[in-house]
Amino acid sequence: MKFIDEFRDKEIAQGLIQRIRAISSRPIQLMEVCGTHTVAFFRYGIRGMLPAHVRLISGPGCPVCVTPNRDIDLAVALSRRKGLIIAIFGDMMRVPGSTSSLQKEKAEGGDIRIITSSLEALQIARENPGKEVVFFAIGFETTSPTIAVALLQSKREHIRNLYFLNSQKRIPSTIRTLLQAERIQIDGFILPGHVSTIIGSEPYQFISSEFNLPAVITGFEPLDILQGVWMLARQIEEKRASLEIQYKRVVHEKGNPVAISKIDEAFERDGALWRGLGWIPDSGYGFREALKDRDARNLEVEVEPSKEHPGCLCGEILQGIKAPTDCSLFKRGCSPENPIGPCMVSLEGTCATYFKYL
Repeated sequence: MKFIDEFRDKEIAQGLIQRIRAISSRPIQLMEVCGTHTVAFFRYGIRGMLPAHVRLISGPGCPVCVTPNRDIDLAVALSRRKGLIIAIFGDMMRVPGSTSSLQKEKAEGGDIRIITSSLEALQIARENPGKEVVFFAIGFETTSPTIAVALLQSKREHIRNLYFLNSQKRIPSTIRTLLQAERIQIDGFILPGHVSTIIGSEPYQFISSEFNLPAVITGFEPLDILQGVWMLARQIEEKRASLEIQYKRVVHEKGNPVAISKIDEAFERDGALWRGLGWIPDSGYGFREALKDRDARNLEVEVEPSKEHPGCLCGEILQGIKAPTDCSLFKRGCSPENPIGPCMVSLEGTCATYFKYL
């Protein structure tokens, strides 16, 4: 890869669109699991270019959006603890919990700091040895290696004042749960490129082998996406189901073994609670025994009972059952400036994307 223009060639894009149209005219529904794909489909106008019979469904691929209220409420409660610092990625600041948010708590005087790297949490703990520091660790497999490195390094340096509020999620198990629920008809999956860079293609094999559905790991440039859609449409027309990698310049079958080894050194697979989807086995990470003393859930705080806004459809939107335009709050009180649900907060959130581009 030399130039970004290689992946934005207009003539090649038009050729791919013609190929998609020529393959089939029967309706097909494709789920883009990743929120970055949802943004890319809108940003580059690809939704309007595709033939009408190709319908795109957004999935649960926004880590901020799937973080449950229970964890946000715990972070809010911890931020009220005297002498405690919360370190978070920027999008989490504005996500509403049951009755508050970390942004509101910061306005009330809470020591809440935005970081762009997991290692910054280490530095904050080093610089504040007399205070407890809690890193609100969210993300999918893309972020997990960096969280694991920070956790392992804190142990090696004997940094005893750094804790991790672990709310990480694993994508493959969630796809399995969506398919088992059978609540929506999916003809094929556009799988996330970033996550797959870490875990490779093997963890998704069940999509084709068990559920007989095609899946393509796809990049994020316009030609990546159009080629991924064409590869899926071709499989559907040929009545075959296999896992293919469009994003071959980055994704390999075995993934990134160094990154995977760091995750395995710090964490063991565990169940996790997802907003809208509930408790999903094998979809998260728990601390290894030697690292359990770093778990922020061991800190004693009083947490309010969690509750969801009754009108928010974020949970159903994350499952692909509803679209943001189905929600009565969408653009009617719920906006990026005043988010009622988390899907309107993150840059990868489906509601925020629809708000910006529709």
